[in-house]
Amino acid sequence: MARLAAVQQQTQPSFSLLPSSLSDFNGTRLHSQVQCKRRVWQTKGALQVSASSSKNILIMGGTRFIGVFLSRLLVKEGHQVTLFTRGKAPITQQLPGESDQDYADFSSKILHLKGDRKDFEFVKTSLAAKGFDVVYDINGREAVEVEPILDALPKLEQFIYCSSAGVYLKSDLLPHSEKDAVDPKSRHKGKLETESLLESRGVNWTSIRPVYIYGPLNYNPVEEWFFHRLKAGRPIPIPNSGIQMTQLGHVKDLAKAFIQVLGNEKASQQVFNISGEKYVTFDGLAKACAKAAGFPEPEIVHYNPKDFDFGKKKAFPFRDQHFFASIDKAKHVLGWEPEFDLVEGLADSYNLDFGRGTYRKEADFFTDDLILGKKLVLQA
Repeated sequence: MARLAAVQQQTQPSFSLLPSSLSDFNGTRLHSQVQCKRRVWQTKGALQVSASSSKNILIMGGTRFIGVFLSRLLVKEGHQVTLFTRGKAPITQQLPGESDQDYADFSSKILHLKGDRKDFEFVKTSLAAKGFDVVYDINGREAVEVEPILDALPKLEQFIYCSSAGVYLKSDLLPHSEKDAVDPKSRHKGKLETESLLESRGVNWTSIRPVYIYGPLNYNPVEEWFFHRLKAGRPIPIPNSGIQMTQLGHVKDLAKAFIQVLGNEKASQQVFNISGEKYVTFDGLAKACAKAAGFPEPEIVHYNPKDFDFGKKKAFPFRDQHFFASIDKAKHVLGWEPEFDLVEGLADSYNLDFGRGTYRKEADFFTDDLILGKKLVLQA
């Protein structure tokens, strides 16, 4: 039988913000030496939900990164939220800047459905018994994982999917728009196949395609990769010229976009790119990370990846190419706007996460040492 339980409040240590923090967990502004415009994490432009429009919402995943922020917004909007996870991580956790009362209110309203989404029969029976109105699929990678959800919920009002801008075919014409050609051989082909499945099943679906996501709790080595090197006072090795253009979007802005497609007729059977307003070079990103975290401007070392054999190690966390997407459609159709610019978004991530001594992966400078060692030999 499905196990559905309310998450009980657990006593957690309270957190005090660092003096330099740009925002608390909810985006409340604090004093900082970084000069930037006022940004408050509110659901600006989001749907105004009344009690009568409260939905029974299932989030597939929701305990690691995107879902942590999304679930809080949904609860604040008055929805009943259930997280479907394997139960290996805590279902809720009090986060830096979140008051004891806010955390207690949130955790008391979250339900948990424990199971493995690859156990398709369990998914069908457990979801059918609950009759969810809306599904947010944050961690789905393959179409076969989505089929049992659709089978279990024939009266589903909306399926909102977290896809990826990585589905686009590499092109010299940028930024990528939602109408661009896609790559059926990309490592994200499962997400493409899921979008095709949703369209073929005739359900009311919306797909969000983020570029690179950053922010507190990020489990991918995006900003954390730079912060480790800045903290250690090391040069930052960047492949080739360093002028490759990329794009980052803050997780709180992404969560807000997920809210704004909920129940929105304009989002029905639509795809939206979601990321930051500006594009940035690799060199510029290294400098932005330093500025956001209060470090001196870093020494940047460029190298040719073809000169090295890194084995299975990944020497740099971004694809070595221009990669960015237009967010005009989301802005014009949804009225969504990213609230964080790059430097203040990086500061928010640093001050609420890495700057507190918390990170997902230990520093690994193995490939850096190979690069820097060869550079020293060439200079000798």
